[in-house]
Parts: sequence; structure tokens; C-alpha cells
Amino acid sequence: MGKIRAGVVGVGYLGKFHAEKYADADCAELIGVVDIEREQAAQVAKKNNTRAFTDYRELFGRVDAVSIAVTTPEHYQIAKAFLENGVDVLIEKPITTTIDEADELIDIAEERGLILQVGHLERFNPAVLAVKDIIKNPMFIESNRLSLYHERGTDVSVVLDLMIHDIDIILNFVRSKISYSHAMGAPVVSGHVDIANAHLEFENGAVANATASRISSKNERKIRLFQKDGYLSLDFANRSIIHIWPGEEDGGSVVPGMQMEERSFEQGDALKDEIRSFLDAVDRRGQPEVSGQMGREALNIALSITRQIRESSRWFMG
Repeated sequence: MGKIRAGVVGVGYLGKFHAEKYADADCAELIGVVDIEREQAAQVAKKNNTRAFTDYRELFGRVDAVSIAVTTPEHYQIAKAFLENGVDVLIEKPITTTIDEADELIDIAEERGLILQVGHLERFNPAVLAVKDIIKNPMFIESNRLSLYHERGTDVSVVLDLMIHDIDIILNFVRSKISYSHAMGAPVVSGHVDIANAHLEFENGAVANATASRISSKNERKIRLFQKDGYLSLDFANRSIIHIWPGEEDGGSVVPGMQMEERSFEQGDALKDEIRSFLDAVDRRGQPEVSGQMGREALNIALSITRQIRESSRWFMG
């Protein structure tokens, strides 16, 4: 096929970067950007040499593929409209606010043979890509995603805003169903939960502990994995990994009888890689790297954690 005609709906903090990546992609043509803020749409359109719209429906019939980067409560309505008009969709995480909404989008995409990809950006982090062939059967996982407070993202809980990234990564690594979960958390500065911790147990015996906070004094995005043949530590922010595994000690290991390797990676462009992956799926009509079903599974766990936090908060508060 020729160049893929692309559009972006919602060109605020994140959506404007989506527009830049499409504008720079050799295989795509950025047809237009949409935002309810007319001036914002105009600024992004001018920067990327495209057209500005304030109504997403003006893209119908003009584009083959679209990124949706609006607020989470708007995901379902807008994604459904594009899918029903035959447009492939890359939707920012979380896929929707409810499982029923996610299921409907997945069904529409499957029925019409359309691509539905969810924007779990950490899947394209160089550190994650580097360990894909090393991680085999992790039995204990610990993740910490801490952030300085930002107003952006507070339309949903920290579970749906931040922790869902690690939920998706954990599900991708473990590849087993959850048999038990327990969660605690609290709202601190917003109307939603701002700090949360979840304990997850899987049918294959694996255990994961995930912590997320958007009221931290520092930014941290790390995950540690223990498996039968070693230990891995991933630092998403610094794009680095530490790998410890059995073998002849090379003098650099902190564990007797184990080898240790530390690797760092150049500053990549995860969003560029994510959009390139989406455009490739659109072109070859193949399964996207992060499918709608994968986004649904991460959302399902995130919503379960949110419900548990809500129920435990009621119990503590009487």
C-alpha cells in the first residue's frame, strides 16, 4: 500500500508527540490533528505541516489510522466511532474505563478486521526489549513506579495512570492467570487514589508486588525479577539492566558463584518505536505488539486493584 493516512485526536501533552512521530514517519502522511482547544490544534498542526480540526468526526474518510490521546473517559466513544468507520486505532492506555467498553472495542475490531493497539509504552523501552530472551519463568517480581506530582493524569487513579504500565509488563513476563490479589492505597492530593500497593499471586506460583505513587519526592521506574537461573533488575528511566546468573565468578559479581553483567542503553525513542510498530501492523494487517486483548487484561487487573482499595478504604474509615 502507499503511505498510510494518519491522524491524531487529542494533541495535549502526549498527543502532540504522536503527531510529530507520524509527521516524521516515511510510511505515513499526517492528514490532520484534532483538539477541542482550537488554538492548541492549530499550533500542533502548523508545527507538523498539517490541518487542524476541533471535531474528530472530520477525520472520517480522510484517514486510515489514528492515535487517540484524549482523556481516559473519552477513549471508548471516540475509538468506537473510528472503528465503526473502518479506521485502525492506536489508543493510549488504559484502553477504556470499563471492561464492557474494552470488550466492545475488541469485538468491533475483530469483526471488521481492524487493528486495535493499546499504548503501553514501556513495552518499547530498550531495557525491556533487551531482556525478552533472558526472562523465562520469573517467580518473584517487585515493581516500583514513583513520580513527582503532576496535574496531568489525575482524572483517574494512580493504578490506571501509572501502575497499569507495570501490570502490563508483569503479565507479559509471567504469562499466567492471577489466582489471588490484595491491594491497599489512598487518595492524598487528588480525588482519586494517589498511592497504591498490590500483591498478586499467579496460578503458576509466581508472586508480584507492585507499588505506584504520584506524590513521591523523586521519580523512579524500576522492576526486579527473580527466576530459577538468576536475577534481573530493570531501570526504565535510566534504560539499564543488571543481570546476575549462575556461573564462574568474574570478579565483578556481588554474589559468590554468580556472574554479573550491567548494561546501559542509548537514549531511544519508545514512542517512535511504538508508532512504527502500529504502522507496521496496519501495513501488514498483522497482530499489534500490544493488542486490545492485552490492554483489556491489564485494565481488568487494574480495576480489580482499584475496587479492593476502595473497599479497604471504607473498612478503615468506618
